[in-house]
Amino acid sequence: MTEHGALRGRLDRLGREVAKFGAVGAVGTLVNFGVFNLVRHLTDLHVVRASVVATVVAIVFNYVGFRYFTYRDRDKSGRTKELTLFLLFSAVGLVIENGVLYAATYWFGWDGRLEANFFKFLGMGIATLFRFWSYRTWVFKALPAREAVAHAESFLEESDERPVVRRPS
Repeated sequence: MTEHGALRGRLDRLGREVAKFGAVGAVGTLVNFGVFNLVRHLTDLHVVRASVVATVVAIVFNYVGFRYFTYRDRDKSGRTKELTLFLLFSAVGLVIENGVLYAATYWFGWDGRLEANFFKFLGMGIATLFRFWSYRTWVFKALPAREAVAHAESFLEESDERPVVRRPS
């Protein structure tokens, strides 16, 4: 395979990964906003607390979507470690997302419904960039490429077929 072909293959795989991540993320965004606005409408929770509740519900939804759709072909050994890392990086994303909302609400006084949804959306966008990088880098690790595995296996087969030549000392 040429260097250009290998690069094109990697970009194609990355494009498919981004599309799948985006599909799960889009539905997760709807879940997040739906729960956020429902909690704000039905309860007296402050805006950031309602957002944290919604974000936690979306995190659970997203884990299922990422594990069984976006990253279903990734390494499945060590699920406890995977889930722990997912929750850790999701918590950082939660802080980023709700930190933006907190700053807008309590530092600048932008706490209307439209403003809260706008700044929640802005925080989600920033947190999504962090989550994409951290999930693909640390949580859902890629298995070795099939070509690399095949090459390694052929190398091992070749070394088994060669006779051992000993040189006199």
